[in-house]
Amino acid sequence: MTCWINDLAPPLAQRHADNLYRHRHTVASAQGPILTIADHEYINFSSNDYLGLANHPSVVSSFQEAAKYFGVGAGASHLIVGHQQPHHDLEQALADFTGRDRAVVFSSGYMANLGVVSALLSKDDTVIQDKLNHASLIDGARLSGANFLRYRHNDLDHLQQQMLKTDDASRTLLAVDGVFSMDGDMAPLKQLVDICSEYNAALMVDDAHGFGWLGSHGAGVAEHFDLSQKQLPILMGTLGKSIGVFGAFVAGSDELIESLIQYSRSYIYTTALPPACAFAAQQSLNIIQEEPQRRVHLQALIQYFKTNAAHLNFEFIDSSSPIQALIVGGNEQALLLSEQLKKSGILVSAIRPPTVASGSARLRITLTAAHTFAQLDQLIHALEEYQL
Repeated sequence: MTCWINDLAPPLAQRHADNLYRHRHTVASAQGPILTIADHEYINFSSNDYLGLANHPSVVSSFQEAAKYFGVGAGASHLIVGHQQPHHDLEQALADFTGRDRAVVFSSGYMANLGVVSALLSKDDTVIQDKLNHASLIDGARLSGANFLRYRHNDLDHLQQQMLKTDDASRTLLAVDGVFSMDGDMAPLKQLVDICSEYNAALMVDDAHGFGWLGSHGAGVAEHFDLSQKQLPILMGTLGKSIGVFGAFVAGSDELIESLIQYSRSYIYTTALPPACAFAAQQSLNIIQEEPQRRVHLQALIQYFKTNAAHLNFEFIDSSSPIQALIVGGNEQALLLSEQLKKSGILVSAIRPPTVASGSARLRITLTAAHTFAQLDQLIHALEEYQL
């Protein structure tokens, strides 16, 4: 009898046949608006580096400075000897920036969401989530053992129906993306705050794709919607998108943060974020506050693209974020359009199931403050040539 581990080829072949196979680009340059892949340069419209900080000279030099002093690894978990001064300082800076009592730094956004939901909920509780939430929130709900309910994307009537099923729950958590990663639209957080108040539920927002560029000072959805800590008690953000480095954080009350430190397995049982990352992330926070023109330029690029791409015979999801989703539908067609753009020197990845629903394969165009209007013109011109 052959062990199952030796029979993995058929499902891989089927994934190929369904145009769902994924390939990695090997990038031979720093992140930025231009990437080098296999000795060719491409205009990069696939990055989450929304403010163009991943290769910012002062962020890089901050990382180098910290690495020289603290080394390149934390060496242990936070609760052993891995919690170093840059972690402490970054947590204080994040709490101040978001207007929360405290913050705690996780090693990744996935680990943060997994850790929050599984630490706070158990089998006697209920967690409700938007259908288009990030996989990490979904996995955190499953890991918690809580009763897991989902509602149609941004459908408040359906959410109300699901809330009616929470009467027997000891705790109810409503968890949503602030800016949805594949569609680029936002959750109606003002209305969600009201619904949570009505049903005595706590609200958690994953602000991975809003933190840094959204809000009058870049503090994300909480600032954009003017939500206090009481209204939005659990705020998660990442440090690898607009911040341009790596890691994540959760901000909230002292009791929330202390509970995560004590009970979150994905925080307790992993090596701490490299201290140089924490030091560099704090420098990025400084730049965001000192250089508002980055956010202003990004907003101008978003509006320019929406206006100048409106005549194209493509379906775009309505979005005021840097994420502009061009819906193609079929997997093969999405791959074909992505490859055609690549031949024109433009890199836009095709997003297919299971990341998005079947029949909604798309090109996920992402804009950054490092792009120019001329580069957007090149993208729009290429799309004009390759309309399906």
